Amino acid sequence: MDAIGDVRAPHLRRRRGSTASGLAPRRRGHDGSVPLTYDVAIVGAGVVGAAIARELAQYDVACILLEATDDVGTGTSKANTAILHTGFDAKPGSLEAALVRRGHALLMEHGPRLGIPIERTGALLVAWTSEQQLALAGIAAKAAENGYTATRPVAVGELYDLEPNLGPGATGALAVPDEHIICPFTTPLAFATEAIANGVVLRLGAPVAAVVSTLEAHHLETATGPVAARWVVNAAGLHADRIDRFFGHERFTVTPRRGELVVFDKLARTLVGRTILPVPTATTKGVLVAPTIFGNVVLGPTAEDVTDRTATGTTAAGLASLLAKGERVLPALLREEVTATYTGLRAATEHSDYQLFVHPDARYVCVGGIRSTGLTASMAIAEHVVAGLRDGGLGLARRTAFHEIRMPYIGETLTRPFEDADRIAANPDYGCIVCHCERVTRGEILDAAAAAIPARTLDGLRRRTRAGLGRCQGFYCLAEVARLLAGASGRTVSAILGVEP
Repeated sequence: MDAIGDVRAPHLRRRRGSTASGLAPRRRGHDGSVPLTYDVAIVGAGVVGAAIARELAQYDVACILLEATDDVGTGTSKANTAILHTGFDAKPGSLEAALVRRGHALLMEHGPRLGIPIERTGALLVAWTSEQQLALAGIAAKAAENGYTATRPVAVGELYDLEPNLGPGATGALAVPDEHIICPFTTPLAFATEAIANGVVLRLGAPVAAVVSTLEAHHLETATGPVAARWVVNAAGLHADRIDRFFGHERFTVTPRRGELVVFDKLARTLVGRTILPVPTATTKGVLVAPTIFGNVVLGPTAEDVTDRTATGTTAAGLASLLAKGERVLPALLREEVTATYTGLRAATEHSDYQLFVHPDARYVCVGGIRSTGLTASMAIAEHVVAGLRDGGLGLARRTAFHEIRMPYIGETLTRPFEDADRIAANPDYGCIVCHCERVTRGEILDAAAAAIPARTLDGLRRRTRAGLGRCQGFYCLAEVARLLAGASGRTVSAILGVEP
């Protein structure tokens, strides 16, 4: 893979006269220079790390966001059920419950401005046994204890009126009207893009291999060179325990929880109007059936603890289990075409709550054990972390100017470029559809290649435009999409396809 440099806003790129190593005297202003010592280094550019970077970008601090992979949001953040949770079923009194509730409100407030696709579907927590039916009242009480009082019981007759394609045998449900679906791709990209637009430096391809701490700073060894920072925020997801150990702690271990999912074709979308949730267990929220922001239907996830932190392949047993559960919940779903399958790894630990700690004396913050609710809680976690930094002694003067951004819209409920006559008249590239399954235009692909955090791979392009996500999975458009991305990014087609020697 070709080298990836620091990503910074065009008006904040390195100035002439900086050293070959990219180091310059430490500064507090957002003047484009690279500090010898950053105020804060954030490890991990998933949705949580990117949200923390965005929150810090509102203050006059020098901040760098380090990501081990070649793009933002490539781990747990991109492979989940993409539900914007109300937190109705969280453990009352837990940090997770408080941050999910606050995070839901923040995303509902800021998501539309950022261009993050969000759609209110509501959810039905469906009982299939007498034991599950009895559990619904307790779940409603727990929701009220968490501050969410809008749940209501749904009798079996009304349930089948609401969702006539449900399988036989349901005994009733609990309605949760404020559950939403959200785009898991745009969210971390929006946070990171707004962060770098306001002075945060993003360094990709920079896994942290070691940390040496002195009185003045933490010195992080990365694959792209050393980074020094007064404070370190560990938002490393599946690797948060390893980073935590660099700072002398042995308080949790991440055991990846593999969740396999099945994505059904858009023709299945009419089968279900709401997210259909199971009654949760102590281990998992269970297998759900949900619409997606792209017009598909998703079934999953499984919940299997594994030891390999890279085990993102699907399994025959996992998919068979999902299809069996899906057939009971929504029998007609299995008559629809499967568009894709994928696997996500959640950062489960031996603890039932988030592992969030602030160590002022060590100038270190740990954000670990952020599991499936992390997407919803991300902005609230960022608020919490920045408050901890302030209380821990980091000077935080709010900036007088903040550059807001808006991401290209890739959902289904608003107007997209291919159907925007005015936009096409101004630039015909937005009327030239390249990926016909997802109706992605030449203009969108060229925009993604030139974005503040550009698409450099086909996977990165999928998450920015939907190109290749449709029923043919790129079979028809791959060659043209790769050619366009290569030409726009200055890379070879072989590099885009990942087949360069």
